[in-house]
Amino acid sequence: MNAEEEEGFRQFVAAQLGPLRKLAYLTCGNWHTAEDAVATALAKLYPRWRKLDRPDLYAKTMVYRAAVDETRRPWRRERSAGDAMPDVALRDDPAAATDERLRVQVALRAVPRKQRAALILRYYLGLSLEETAGVLGVSVGTAKSQTSRGLSRLREILVAEKIDLQVAEIEELSRAVA
Repeated sequence: MNAEEEEGFRQFVAAQLGPLRKLAYLTCGNWHTAEDAVATALAKLYPRWRKLDRPDLYAKTMVYRAAVDETRRPWRRERSAGDAMPDVALRDDPAAATDERLRVQVALRAVPRKQRAALILRYYLGLSLEETAGVLGVSVGTAKSQTSRGLSRLREILVAEKIDLQVAEIEELSRAVA
């Protein structure tokens, strides 16, 4: 690779590193794993750099696949003792937007992997159906149905969680009154 192509690759990495890390994080749910996936994808992208017409789409595909592969590795399935600790409820947090963002993020993790990937690619990264299908390696119709089913599942999870919160609040109020 000549100096001009290397400089182009460096500029590409500088411009796309943040979005690629976010894609990997949303795919696997762990920042460390996401960074590993992005590093792996960029290492594989470098030798192919000259041959690509759409390096951005190719990189997104590689990052998505690397993030999925990283979560399948045996050492990624191990859990630390800290994972057994209960999550602290953030209901008292005054930043409602942060609560909502975390609520949606948790709900998104409950959506099946391929549907979650379709949602992230379509709505978070703003890719078209054709680009989403290309990244996922499926037909446009499959990408469309995965997106639709993912949205439907995400809505179900969020509505069920809202109902559970309301029931818990009613029970708490009834205990306080009694």
